Amino acid sequence: MSRDEHNHEHEHGAGAAAPAEMFEPDAWDERYSGDAQVWSGRPNAQLVAEASALSPGSALDVGCGEGGDVIWLAQQGWHVTGADFSANGLARAARHAEEAGVADRTDWWQVDARTFDPAGRQFDLVTTHFLHPPEAGMVEVARRLAQAVAPGGHLLVVGHAPSPIFTHLSASHRDAMFLAEDLLPALPADFEAVVVEQRPRSAVRDGATVDIEDATLLARRAR
Repeated sequence: MSRDEHNHEHEHGAGAAAPAEMFEPDAWDERYSGDAQVWSGRPNAQLVAEASALSPGSALDVGCGEGGDVIWLAQQGWHVTGADFSANGLARAARHAEEAGVADRTDWWQVDARTFDPAGRQFDLVTTHFLHPPEAGMVEVARRLAQAVAPGGHLLVVGHAPSPIFTHLSASHRDAMFLAEDLLPALPADFEAVVVEQRPRSAVRDGATVDIEDATLLARRAR
């Protein structure tokens, strides 16, 4: 899977080539194996916009990387499970949560979103940001994540909307991008779509500020 931008202005797999390995756990374990921080640690903009209006409860962040969103949610009073398919990423996230003083409000789950099975676990908020499975796989991922939403809970899926600004990325990465409405078929019958839109946002690319759009789907499950 590619997480092209997680926790602001970062690109996974940028460049012309996108070998299949870049969508697999081993590549991310290697990326997280060094000492340098990969992501900014700041929460993603649409998470802040939507979760700030919700009452804290239990949350699941799939594709959590180094844990920036997990930590922010925990600081707002949520009990958060950070999930990722990279063991090294989860180890970093756990360390960052400890450093932020929220280790007691977090736990960790190694799982591949493409084969995700909640096994009966449910959360008041299930969220994923800038997770881009290859071959338009995000619809199936969203369908799997919806199973983990508790009655009355919310599903928040955010990703890159297709844009000319991403021409520097490989065709594989561009094809993995999606519009919010593309995910609607993934919602079970007892879900109501609350937000289905592309939200404009400014980002910095190679030192220049550019306009991009976050494909944003927020859905609520009936009680």
